[in-house]
Amino acid sequence: MKARLPLTLIAAFVALCAIAKAVAPAPTEPRRQSSQRITLLHTDQLYKDPQVSRTGQVLVGNVRFLHDGVILTCDSALYFEATNSFDAFGHVKMNQHDTLTLVSDVLFYDGSDQMARARYNVVLTHRDTKLYCDSLDYDRLYDLGYFFNGGKLIDKENTLTSYWGQYQPPTRQAVFNYNVELKNPNFTLVSDTLHYNTATGMAHIVGPSNIDSGDNHIWSANGTYDTHADRAHLLDRSVVTNKGTTITGDSLDYTSTGSLSKAFGNVVYTDVVNKNMFTGNYCLYSDSTGYAEAADSALCIDFSQRDTMFIHADTFKLITYNIDTDTMWREMRAYNRVRAWRKDLQAVCDSMVYKSIDSCLTLYRDPILWQQGQQLLGEEIRTWMNDSTMDSTHVLRQALSVERIDSLCYNQVSSNVMRSYFTPEGQMRMSVAEGNVLVNYYPFDEDSLMVGLNHLETTQLKLFMDSGKVKRLWAAGGDGTLHPIMLIPEGERFLDNFAWFDYIRPLSKADCFVWRGKKEGTGLKESVRHEAPKQRLGEPRSSSAAAKPKKGRQQAQQ
Repeated sequence: MKARLPLTLIAAFVALCAIAKAVAPAPTEPRRQSSQRITLLHTDQLYKDPQVSRTGQVLVGNVRFLHDGVILTCDSALYFEATNSFDAFGHVKMNQHDTLTLVSDVLFYDGSDQMARARYNVVLTHRDTKLYCDSLDYDRLYDLGYFFNGGKLIDKENTLTSYWGQYQPPTRQAVFNYNVELKNPNFTLVSDTLHYNTATGMAHIVGPSNIDSGDNHIWSANGTYDTHADRAHLLDRSVVTNKGTTITGDSLDYTSTGSLSKAFGNVVYTDVVNKNMFTGNYCLYSDSTGYAEAADSALCIDFSQRDTMFIHADTFKLITYNIDTDTMWREMRAYNRVRAWRKDLQAVCDSMVYKSIDSCLTLYRDPILWQQGQQLLGEEIRTWMNDSTMDSTHVLRQALSVERIDSLCYNQVSSNVMRSYFTPEGQMRMSVAEGNVLVNYYPFDEDSLMVGLNHLETTQLKLFMDSGKVKRLWAAGGDGTLHPIMLIPEGERFLDNFAWFDYIRPLSKADCFVWRGKKEGTGLKESVRHEAPKQRLGEPRSSSAAAKPKKGRQQAQQ
């Protein structure tokens, strides 16, 4: 009874042989046949049993085959010498060139086609890579193994699973399809199709894929991911998301070290936490430092306020201080040809800095600020924001405020320094001018008729506003003249530094990209601020200067 047990197992496995061969995919083209014959090196028993197979020989105990450099061992087998094939059962092991080992419970081998079909508890080992599955066909003609009923590939750092896949030992290239999952200590990649090289650790994304790494999430349908360096190059509008920030571009470079993302081509960067976004053709963002920059048709869109602000500049930089602490604050810098548009506010300057710690927006180098019919300019403008509106504005050096009444009449104030204060609704309520104050002001009577032109020179001026109109004016003394409307002298309507730059003013968010500079000769002239001379060590002193200390010493001695 014990002697017949191997024959019973062999008979059962023969039935499975037909099923397994039916599952294997049919060849698409004629294969090159091998002329090498299978050699039986050893078996404990060899006999024929028509009940098991009419054409095959039964081999039992320490069976060993040789074919074209491959050694195969098993517990028992059916050997078909006429067809140059065999079916192996029990502890099957195939060794090829000392670099590849295939073990399984059952293996069907065709020497002419050079095809091995392994079934049940299959393990393919190649160098430091192992492939686990229940059904594997290994094509020795192309050195290619593929599974079609679920498999798992493990190398030094990664574990890949999928329903269908293939592995080619000479190139170490693997292809996985259907429910693909790549697990790494640093991330997890889920896809429907993935190409992976076990030598380089490079994963090629060729279908919709999601990569999760802590707070970072990547979506891409085309790109490469270096699993050794934890670095990705992604194409076709891939998306990187982290803690409320999202960056999308035609191409993306991502490095997990510092969570650094670089995007190129039609870039959209969105921060839903701070309610701002950047668009352009280049953007960089580091999640670990909170640093971002944008360039090439860059546009900053701030939707944290009541109305959305659009700002264009050649380059934007966003710097985060005290990141991931309760005292975190940010600074945004805009460089070169800055143009900003909001429905109720527009600005133009060469560069701009915004600090969230005090909600201060500073405009540098020929800045101009417009609000409805008012224009403000100077060498430097600082604006403090309060929620969605301006709280106050300071203009430093060569300050000029202009309010347009009609095409001929403008209220004008020029001074060294000018400070303006606004209501919560965004309307100017008071303006203070100090130092060399010059005023051209058109007062109105109770019937809203223009009285004339009031020209004033003083050291300090306060204007009190209501609904955007000047209601009261206060001056700290000085000289003033009121010219009747019909008797305004020629050349007195405008101050010497009067300028109305309506042709520069941005008209829409799209107009932010159209740079229009000041006409020649209308720009601010650089003001020179002299410093007190400082004494330097080793400088020779004049005789008069030297005499004074000497006299002081003589008086002290007396």
